Amino acid sequence: MTVCHTLAVARGTTAGVESALSVWRASENQAIWWADGTGEAEMSVRSNRIRRVLTRCLCAMLLVVFGGGMAPAAFAQSGADPSEVPDLVGVWDGGGRVRPVNGPNMPWVPGENFPVLNERGSAHQAVFDEAIASKYDCVPSASPALQYDPYMMDVTQWPDRVLFRYEKDDQIRTVWLDGREPPLNEFTVQGFSVGRYEDGALLVETVQFVFDITGFDDYNGIPSSQQKRVTERYWRDGEELRMTLTVEDPMFLREPVSYTTRWLPGPEGYKLQLYACSAEEAGHPRKFLIPKYH
Repeated sequence: MTVCHTLAVARGTTAGVESALSVWRASENQAIWWADGTGEAEMSVRSNRIRRVLTRCLCAMLLVVFGGGMAPAAFAQSGADPSEVPDLVGVWDGGGRVRPVNGPNMPWVPGENFPVLNERGSAHQAVFDEAIASKYDCVPSASPALQYDPYMMDVTQWPDRVLFRYEKDDQIRTVWLDGREPPLNEFTVQGFSVGRYEDGALLVETVQFVFDITGFDDYNGIPSSQQKRVTERYWRDGEELRMTLTVEDPMFLREPVSYTTRWLPGPEGYKLQLYACSAEEAGHPRKFLIPKYH
């Protein structure tokens, strides 16, 4: 039994926490033993990767236990009308069968919604060298690219938050519905997100991102700054989940830019697959890139 399975069968009890902790310790020991058996060269990389995965599962289980369990609807927002809360729960498919795959001209299409860069943005784009892209060091994809990456996404709605879990880069985003303010001077790759329900949709605002050399788009070498602000609107259209995303970043963009996309329900019973990025493997393509600078 894994920690993630313990989450499902022991939700909402103190005993469940103790059970998960026990499984985590046992699984960690098993992970270390397994890594030792592969040889010293790979021991630290593989064992650390497994610890990270197990720790994410444990943290998710604790959120469920102390968050009161999973709820199909979320009403912590003051004055929210339950009839206006869309059902976003489930695993959603954002792959190639649902929408065009991302690339240099997607979802940012020249002549339609391609960003207009200011002088600073143009200068950064001009000197960009592919080898410096953070993806080659396993730095996770961030908004606005993460939402359009062709992978599965799992959404859970709780009374005080909405949890977005992305198969790409094993990322988790928490959207707080309880009106809290962003923590002072805390900047992260995924930023800090707050949300509210309005007119049958979930509105999300995210700020406090770190500077990212490819934080707007890694295909076109467009960075993003700590001033980046991302707004998302999620709603249901029949069986589809739809979203319009808008990016503002006065450090690099002359004006806000937006795209709209969709997801379809994932296969019944589908579980998100482990991405488990390895910096050694992710950095391998650098050997074949033509360097812009020497």
